[in-house]
Amino acid sequence: MSLLIPIDTNPTFTPKDGLPLPERLISGSPKFKTWAQDDSRGEMIKTGVWEATPGETHSIKGTTFEFCHILSGLIEIKETGGETFTFRAGDSFVMKPGFVGIWRTIETVRKIYVCVYE
Repeated sequence: MSLLIPIDTNPTFTPKDGLPLPERLISGSPKFKTWAQDDSRGEMIKTGVWEATPGETHSIKGTTFEFCHILSGLIEIKETGGETFTFRAGDSFVMKPGFVGIWRTIETVRKIYVCVYE
């Protein structure tokens, strides 16, 4: 197994489809697609590509650390008690463990993600 894993930003394999948990949905009817591309460390670290259609949800990281790089689309993220950030293609950010806020997908977004779970 190679220790270098390229991330395919336009994967051709079938994604895992998903919806927000009902208690996290604020508005709209966002749908999610996940193209997991590496979880060789079991449930500890996951990488891949994720896509979401417009809508607004509560984002709660718990003990998860997540790095995101936006490939396309437009989102706003507001941390509870903090400011609102806008991210678009080319932008990157980190949500640290304990993050709580609102994720608003304005235009269908596609991102590369790296999640580290405790």
